[in-house]
Amino acid sequence: MVTLAAIDDSSLQLTFVLFLTVVVITLFTALLTAPQRDEISEFYLGNRAMSPLRNGLAMCGDYLSAATLLGSTGLVALTGYDGLMYLGGTTVAWMMVLLLIAEPLHRTGKFTLGDTVALRLPRQQRPVRVALAVCILAIATLYLVAQLVGSVALLTQFTGVPSGTTRTLCVVVIGAFVILYASLGGMPGATVIQIIKAVMLIAGVLFTAGWVLYRFDWNPNALLERAADRSGTGLAFLEPGLRYGGTVSNKLDFLSLELAIVLGLAALPHVLMRLLAPRSSGVLRSSVLWAIGLVGAVCFGAGILGLGATALLGRDAIESTDRTGNASVLLLAHELGGSVLTALLTCLAYLTLLAVAVGLTLAAASSLAHDLYSEVIRKGRASQTEELTVARLSGAVIGTLGILLALVAWGANTATLAFLAFAIAASAILPTIVYTLFWRRFTAKGALLSLYGGLLSSVLLAVFSPVVSSAPASFYPEVDFAWFPLQNPGIVSIPLGFLLGWLGTVLDKGPAEESTAHEEFEVRMLVGADD
Repeated sequence: MVTLAAIDDSSLQLTFVLFLTVVVITLFTALLTAPQRDEISEFYLGNRAMSPLRNGLAMCGDYLSAATLLGSTGLVALTGYDGLMYLGGTTVAWMMVLLLIAEPLHRTGKFTLGDTVALRLPRQQRPVRVALAVCILAIATLYLVAQLVGSVALLTQFTGVPSGTTRTLCVVVIGAFVILYASLGGMPGATVIQIIKAVMLIAGVLFTAGWVLYRFDWNPNALLERAADRSGTGLAFLEPGLRYGGTVSNKLDFLSLELAIVLGLAALPHVLMRLLAPRSSGVLRSSVLWAIGLVGAVCFGAGILGLGATALLGRDAIESTDRTGNASVLLLAHELGGSVLTALLTCLAYLTLLAVAVGLTLAAASSLAHDLYSEVIRKGRASQTEELTVARLSGAVIGTLGILLALVAWGANTATLAFLAFAIAASAILPTIVYTLFWRRFTAKGALLSLYGGLLSSVLLAVFSPVVSSAPASFYPEVDFAWFPLQNPGIVSIPLGFLLGWLGTVLDKGPAEESTAHEEFEVRMLVGADD
């Protein structure tokens, strides 16, 4: 936790003006583009006629959080090669989406993942929809809390540890904007802020990265040599193992984290929802390719920013300000462009937090309204107006829940919360997606075991890990009940989720699903209604 202000007050004042200006403009635009009719398709999917580039920008905006701009840059600044490997995993994750689930899911889905399962398991769809809604709510809430807590962590770079009133005001204001965008704007409103945020993020990161390279005469070797010299570790800074090396536990932790990132992206609720938005599979394919390129560009720029922070400021100066490294990009901006560039990047970080939180809230609200209320409680008899009202109310409830939890957990490590959400997605939802799409024998019992088992195993392993107790950075550092040695449970919970899905299916002695349902699902997955 930062204890002293890292940046001057003038940057904070300029950040406030810039952020308020961007929010007012995007909120006004989102309300103009919001659904004007009581049609759930418009609220859930928005404008399906968007070009691949605009869809790709929206996907990029959905995925890239402030953790990429602040956390990843800080990780590179403090650990060099290991941080760059982490950024590589962030980019590779989109390849998994493209190759594994994007087109089959798009062809078989309607509004949510629950619709795909309903087409595949029509007789027992309701208990699986409930399980999906529970998992999606858990993932979205964790990730949403991480974004709201991150807004406080970002504020500490200017004010030091904020007072209770300041902290509450920061979280409530960001949370209120999230509720407005998600509940009133729906997918059209979320798309507006995602595209604007993605354009600003790409431009801001690449511009600052170019400035760093300019300081070193466009010579990457000079940048690397200077970063190694000022890292305090010499050439070890440019070699693997500085953070995730040494002990077997550290190496397994890195593998577990990378598995959660690479596999978890393909099961994040707001990313899955975005995959259903393009009108055709061809547009989706091009959109994902755009997203891969755009995310790769941002990660490349973030790597340069991390190296530049070490090269220009020194690792000791960064750690003395913030031992997590999250302040490195702001310190670098202040070194390069003073208060103006610092304010621009800080405004960008806040906008990134807001945009990701909107996507998460909308995805969770859609699942609750469509899967839980309309299909389970009302058994498909809810009118579009009724379902839309529930979706808007759900957005407000989820946003309020996120605000309350963020105020309670404001000192939590935001990266830990986000990575746990990735682990749950990869352990619970991904096995269900893969088996639903590609295993003909898959049954509802297997889906339920995979969903609930993946969720519970991820949470329990995290509770009994150094994240919660035994370590200085734990929630409860003064006690020790951590018997699981890794920070991220993915290396255990992900295989367990797949195993439970297989086990539940092979042990299921109930009647098989109708063959006509299998045939319809397979035909739709291979051909699609739009192709």
